Amino acid sequence: LTVNCLDKHVEKSPNRVALIWERDEPGTAVHVTYRELLDLTCRLANTLKKYGIQKGDKVAIYMSVSPLSVAAMLACARIGAVHTVVFAGFSAESLAGRIVDSGCKAVITYNQGVRGGRIIELKTTVDEAVKNCPSIKHVFVAQRTDNKVQMGDRDISLEEEMAQASSVCTPESMDSEDVLFMLYTSGSTGKPKGIVHTQAGYLLYAAVTHKYVFDYQQGDVFGCVADIGWITGHSYVVYGPLCNGATSVLFESTPVYPDPGRYWEVVQRLKINQFYGAPTAIRLLLNYGEEWVKKYDRSSLKILGSVGEPINHEAWQWFYHVVGEGRCTLVDTWWQTETGGICIAPRPSEEEAEIVPAMAMRPFFGIVPVLMDENGKVVEGNDVSGALCIAQPWPGMAKTIYGDHQRFVDAYFKAYPGYYFTGDGAYRTKKGYYQITGRMDDVINISGHRLGTAEIEDAMADHPEVPETAVIGYPHKIKGEGAFAFIVLKEQTAHTDRIKEELKAIVASKIAKYAVPDHIMVVKRLPKTRSGKIMRRLLRKVVTEQSSNMGDVTTLDDPTVVKEILDAYQKYKEKSSS
Repeated sequence: LTVNCLDKHVEKSPNRVALIWERDEPGTAVHVTYRELLDLTCRLANTLKKYGIQKGDKVAIYMSVSPLSVAAMLACARIGAVHTVVFAGFSAESLAGRIVDSGCKAVITYNQGVRGGRIIELKTTVDEAVKNCPSIKHVFVAQRTDNKVQMGDRDISLEEEMAQASSVCTPESMDSEDVLFMLYTSGSTGKPKGIVHTQAGYLLYAAVTHKYVFDYQQGDVFGCVADIGWITGHSYVVYGPLCNGATSVLFESTPVYPDPGRYWEVVQRLKINQFYGAPTAIRLLLNYGEEWVKKYDRSSLKILGSVGEPINHEAWQWFYHVVGEGRCTLVDTWWQTETGGICIAPRPSEEEAEIVPAMAMRPFFGIVPVLMDENGKVVEGNDVSGALCIAQPWPGMAKTIYGDHQRFVDAYFKAYPGYYFTGDGAYRTKKGYYQITGRMDDVINISGHRLGTAEIEDAMADHPEVPETAVIGYPHKIKGEGAFAFIVLKEQTAHTDRIKEELKAIVASKIAKYAVPDHIMVVKRLPKTRSGKIMRRLLRKVVTEQSSNMGDVTTLDDPTVVKEILDAYQKYKEKSSS
């Protein structure tokens, strides 16, 4: 696998740039050629081997986005070890849980991380985590800052070791179905599951989707701003682009550091051709206005991409017209950690084929989507909705959940035997295009009307003073289920009641009267995971008053949000009853 990502390019064009590391500090990009990346990878691989890491061993990577963290992934792959990257913002408890579940022998980390101008104590977190991880033999520590951190018996200075290591490391010979990596993702139950991807099919699928969905041409600068701690970073920052001999941008910072023009300043400076990011960041940025975008030259951009959740109309229009100046193709990509790569997207297609805003539209080569009804029957024809399943295997599909194959079978293959169940609902338009309507567990049924909460959120998001909304279903005496909306306001305003009435009017006019939320509650912020997904399960627990049993909240960006929302809910309830 690493031969496909490194050696074959080094033979042909060793000085081609593989990675451009856009460090947190603005304007300090570092360029790494394929030759340099191979050198880093081999030295790191030999260091792992020296300390007893062998084919099949598990290694946790707890690092911010950097050439070294990419080299760590590739070094594991080169010697046949299995990497599990844990996002470098997860708590010690989350990290320990993943290390224990996967039985890692080593952790690779930095002394500290830097993000948005702030220092993140990575080594301290690892120290706390490994106290409860008997399987860990060594912790390899690299330096991201000049600050000293405490080094104990099992700690090894990574750069010192790499400096002494050989820059030649013969790649381990691997079977196509040997494990490449594990990546933990939250399930609806709250206990994260270790999704397993293997060698050949995964790499093929990542590379082919990268090439065709984004129309990647040799010499393009591909800018996926995802963290390596989630699947988008694995497939479209590391494996897909490197297999294609691409130049891939590593973005260490945040969209608003040092100001909300950061993405677009980077586009101008690095001359990025494809920009792939999350709707949550676009929604955040559109609040700051267009001037931050228009300040910078975006003429290098050819393709824009959206990933992580269905993009709402307002964000799509802003991304397309303001960022892309109405001249860049915008691909709204639907896929999952479990699918390994993009499954439904507007491209590839015939040239100039229509793109419908905020819709994933077309299945990729070899993907056969089907919609199923409540009785497990395939829904035929167009202008229909159902549970989105995939009818045939594809190269990128996950192989199991680590240590729990039964959970894998139950979660994805039991609901509709003979099909892979995505957990999402979809609508097939009159023209046969696919629109993802949201998680099936985010579908509510109001007075017999089936409704995706995403539809209500979308409608409310059109209100100029409401940047973010989350809608959940809650038990309703008369309708079966009612809609409960949590909203974030642009400004803390005295006109809350007016805004609530306007929102109800918008939902009534955009969808129907029955879709209007019974409750609209203002909160300072919504509970989100680090990849920007709203944890609606927590909001459901608040509203159904099961707050004593919140389940796993370790994947939250900031767990203090839970108490904040509980307090707001108590106040809201007291006000309502009075």
